[in-house]
Amino acid sequence: MSRPASPKRLNPAEAASLVRPRDTLAVPLGPGQPAAFLHALGERDDFEDLRVFGALLTGLFKVFTRRGVQFRSGFFGPVERGLRNSGFDVQFVPADFRRFSHIVRDFHPRILSVLATPPDEKGMLSFGLHAGAGVDELFAVARDPERLLVVEINPRVPRTLGMPPKHPHAIHVDQVDVLIESDAPIFELPDREPNEVERAIAGVASHYVPDGATLQTGIGGIPSAVAEILATGPGGDYGLHTEMFTTGCLRLHQAGTVTNRKGQYDGVSIVTFSAGSRELYDWLDGNEAVRFLPIELVNDPAIIARNRRFVAINGALAVDLGGQIAADTIDGRQFSGIGGHEDFLQGAAYSEGGRSLICLPSTATVGDRIVSRIQATFAAGAVVTGPRHQVDVVITEHGAAELAGRTVRERAEALIAIADPQFRDALRAACAK
Repeated sequence: MSRPASPKRLNPAEAASLVRPRDTLAVPLGPGQPAAFLHALGERDDFEDLRVFGALLTGLFKVFTRRGVQFRSGFFGPVERGLRNSGFDVQFVPADFRRFSHIVRDFHPRILSVLATPPDEKGMLSFGLHAGAGVDELFAVARDPERLLVVEINPRVPRTLGMPPKHPHAIHVDQVDVLIESDAPIFELPDREPNEVERAIAGVASHYVPDGATLQTGIGGIPSAVAEILATGPGGDYGLHTEMFTTGCLRLHQAGTVTNRKGQYDGVSIVTFSAGSRELYDWLDGNEAVRFLPIELVNDPAIIARNRRFVAINGALAVDLGGQIAADTIDGRQFSGIGGHEDFLQGAAYSEGGRSLICLPSTATVGDRIVSRIQATFAAGAVVTGPRHQVDVVITEHGAAELAGRTVRERAEALIAIADPQFRDALRAACAK
């Protein structure tokens, strides 16, 4: 069977009708998801065994509440947690973000669907906000007449750039099987004002960012506060090589502090996906200063390490006195995902002058109790995201604990010193046993 020279242009319901009652489908993480197509799938109730692989759902898609549908997620967000807690078939696939490409390949979906821009004058569709995992599999689906590539185009998606010819971050319209048109608002991640504790943590973290540092920042109040401090401070000559490009990254560019003299992919900020405000998306549209590359490159520890003075800034849910990091589960129950956590811990450690910072508040509120996030030991059933030998610096609002090169006892003492004061005596007592 030969592939048609041009795609079928279908409405979302017509495209959804091409999915069989027993089928396999893959969609990208978060902002790369084809919302109109997924919503149209939710209007069907005849599924017998539809398995879907993706991550970090950006909407409550009814299809994942249907009998006979399983969502296999590589990263939980609020939607996955809500669906799971309501009893629907949402399963976590343990994997770091870089491994998603292998998982999608081995999953071998019959249908792969993504969000993209409308075609430009050359017929190219930019993948917009997501270049991450599964790009090779996407082109494999495009070449296979027995499989379907469904692309949802939306003029609200920014036309972002890759590094052609090897990494074009785009596909020609004639390589697509089915084209859906949508003009619905796309996913936005509103800025959240950092609270007092997050600002205190960011203040400590910013002291670890020298002039000329290459930065990786995650999502949330702490990375946003760090970006704000750096954007308004006296330092500069920064580079950006980050899994996720946020509004905080935009602020660093706007402040003129980004030169991208990194020693690797010089002259441009490197990213694999983006989520943030409409202002961010408008700024990214056609912007040659930012390049979207596949996750296999962006999160490769060897490539990360070749950047000068790499500073990785990530979060955690809890740390034990040995320095182990729990970042994606709470009491053994899946909360988020692994993402690039360990890749950036490792890559930063091997960068000349590099540091990796794990930032978290010293306490959490569970019900009506305040508990310490720095724990003597993790409870049975806890899942470790970052092993102790990879961890460099842990930061709370009470200061920084430098763990690399320290003995087990020295690590424990340093972590106790940055725990909330009300828990320090109990931690010392536990450490003395």
